[in-house]
Amino acid sequence: MTLTTDAIIDTILRREGWPRYTDRPSDRGGPTKGGITLATLTSWRKRPVTAADVAALDEAEVRAIYRARYIEEPGFADIADDALRALVIDSGVNHGPARAGTWLQEAVNDLAGRPLLRVDGAVGPKTLAAVNSGDAAGLWRSVFAQRMRFYGQIITGDARKRGRVEDDALNAAGWLNRLAEFMDA
Repeated sequence: MTLTTDAIIDTILRREGWPRYTDRPSDRGGPTKGGITLATLTSWRKRPVTAADVAALDEAEVRAIYRARYIEEPGFADIADDALRALVIDSGVNHGPARAGTWLQEAVNDLAGRPLLRVDGAVGPKTLAAVNSGDAAGLWRSVFAQRMRFYGQIITGDARKRGRVEDDALNAAGWLNRLAEFMDA
């Protein structure tokens, strides 16, 4: 079964808690609805918006934002393998398309054992050709492992910033690095 763009967006909306609106101080994105932040909506509409504008977002506009900004514009729509495409798109939603593109390019280089691609986060024809002719399962594992490590860095970095010295969060980066090694194997 082919995983369509709409199916990927459906899954993202579920993960993002659609149609819930949040504005928690602990969320770096600030006011958010369905994963769309104030900054994203401002960029999309090309004018300043308010938290009320985010709260009033409808599903059609959210889907249009995801399709344009996180699938078509970064070039992720042309990743042939469904599982890899879904992971890269979700990574772009959660961490920004450029970071997801960087992870994908690093995965290609890692699997090749040499630098085939310039790692710049821009997924163009050369990156897509390498991705679509490569080992999709290996690329998926590599991108997943990089994302896992990044989550560890976020958690550990936040704990350090808050001066927490006796907290398991300080171990998160190490623990997730350890798990990621199994994905790299």
